[in-house]
Amino acid sequence: MGDELRPEVTDVPARRRYEARLPDGTVAGFAEYLLAGEMVVFTHTEVDPAHEGKGVGGAIVRASLDHIRSRGLVVLPLCPFYQGWIARHPDYRDLVYNRPESRVTD
Repeated sequence: MGDELRPEVTDVPARRRYEARLPDGTVAGFAEYLLAGEMVVFTHTEVDPAHEGKGVGGAIVRASLDHIRSRGLVVLPLCPFYQGWIARHPDYRDLVYNRPESRVTD
């Protein structure tokens, strides 16, 4: 894809989000999260309309998941974009939190 951008993706803990910045400093997109102990809960991903379809969203997801993996954390992808991306990239499914089955009986 010749139109694909190569943004730098960084964790911005003060804003609880990963940001994709272009070389000129413009924020092309971001993924918001909540940190709950050893779990990162992704709630929302947004790409600037001027940069949609250029790989920004995928760059955010890949970089954030690689960072989370390096920290030994797990992910709860509530955001539909994260859910879909992980479904298409099975090598990242091991990061998804698997809640234990309920043992509650009626």
